[in-house]
Amino acid sequence: MSTIHDQAMNYVYQQVLQRLLSFFSRAERTALQLLIQRLMVAAGGAERMGDYKVLVTSSGTRDSCYTLALLRAAQLSIAGRAPATFQLRVAVLRSGSMGGAALDNLHRSFAALFLYDDPRVEMLMVDHRQVLPFNHQKSPDNDSADANRINLLMMGHRRARDEPLELWDDVCLARAEFCGQIARWNNGVDAWVASESPRRQKQFINDLARAVQKAGLEALPSNAVSFDDLFAVLDGLGGDLYRGLYAESQLLRWRPEDGFESCRRTTFVDIHDMAVGKLEERWPLLSEFLGFQAEEWVFHQGEGEYADPLIEAHLRGLEAEFIDGSGYECGFAEHVQRTLVRMQQMQVPDPVCEQMIARLGLQQTEELREEAATALHQTYGLNEAQWVCLLFTPFIERGAGLERFLRSCHPGMLVALPDLHRAMQGLHGPEQVLQWMTDVSGLPIRLIGHLYAMEPLPARGAARSAGGAAEDAGNADTGVGGRSAER
Repeated sequence: MSTIHDQAMNYVYQQVLQRLLSFFSRAERTALQLLIQRLMVAAGGAERMGDYKVLVTSSGTRDSCYTLALLRAAQLSIAGRAPATFQLRVAVLRSGSMGGAALDNLHRSFAALFLYDDPRVEMLMVDHRQVLPFNHQKSPDNDSADANRINLLMMGHRRARDEPLELWDDVCLARAEFCGQIARWNNGVDAWVASESPRRQKQFINDLARAVQKAGLEALPSNAVSFDDLFAVLDGLGGDLYRGLYAESQLLRWRPEDGFESCRRTTFVDIHDMAVGKLEERWPLLSEFLGFQAEEWVFHQGEGEYADPLIEAHLRGLEAEFIDGSGYECGFAEHVQRTLVRMQQMQVPDPVCEQMIARLGLQQTEELREEAATALHQTYGLNEAQWVCLLFTPFIERGAGLERFLRSCHPGMLVALPDLHRAMQGLHGPEQVLQWMTDVSGLPIRLIGHLYAMEPLPARGAARSAGGAAEDAGNADTGVGGRSAER
């Protein structure tokens, strides 16, 4: 019975492969053969492929789904011509801002590629530092949502005074840590495969350099520029990447604690040159075969289709209203205009630009503001007053920006300024003052006090040691973590 079952499953897998290959262009088929050769060389020969384990980190974005399809094609192709093929570990980080659309895209692509019942495939999901079997229907628990919100706030309050609010730093830190840990899970993996371009790899490393500074860790070495360097960088950072923000007793260990190898043997296998062809040419594979879905106007925003211009325009509008004094509508409209210019520079089709205009340019700004505020509250659990507090970063450097924040947004609390400073120093303060601080910031008093004792970061260009400037090369949709997936 087992033999008959194996034969039946092998037939199914070959049918999956043939249908998958039918969506590949001639260039993609050539790239697939080169990928197979690269993996065989990395494994040490075809005879060792059966013991070779490959990790791919998936985020539910179009590029990560395409990379997974390419690896699955390689795995099934090798299985049809050799005694054994490589094992595949597919790992997903369930962050607080990962919406249902990304999880549904992952589930549909996993099902289309017949990953769920293949013993050669290991499908994992990390939620709140716990490694679990992948389950697209699992909702994050309250503790996970709270931790994600607190991490976002702590990282956001640590930015430099001249730095705009981004929703990316915490995600970057979390995904780097995730990649380093999941490579050590359950006897580890031999290779981590990713298809990001060298520019996007460098962008992630640069963003990580900024994120670790905000987390209170040492600067990254200036010669770290690609994913080849990532594991060495993570080993150099050591342990918990959030340890600079919280007390030892508040840090959560990765679980199950006995499931991680003490030493990592993983090497990076770069396949960015295997992702050939134009994005539009991949769309039939993504949509018809993998079941990938994305709103077209979002899909063409850049390299990551989960960048939501509404959310970004809303944050720029709040900055314009409360920080610059130019007004919400002005900041919102300027961001929309910059987005349209960027789309036109990318030669996005006119109908898609028109969709964008209809989405953000024709509705009343107040309606869009309410819609964005609702989306942000549902995703992060923060109200507008707490976002505005985050824009001002009033707590760091012993509350240097507190008075300005109060004068601009809460003038009635100016009389309590001495009490606020005493509370942030850990001294006794009136209960109503303590409650107000928690309500307006979304943070517990102990963490506000921790921020109070921290110095501001240097200007953004000083993020790397030895003068290596951090670049802002736009959105990056990476398996480790694209900005766009969480902004």
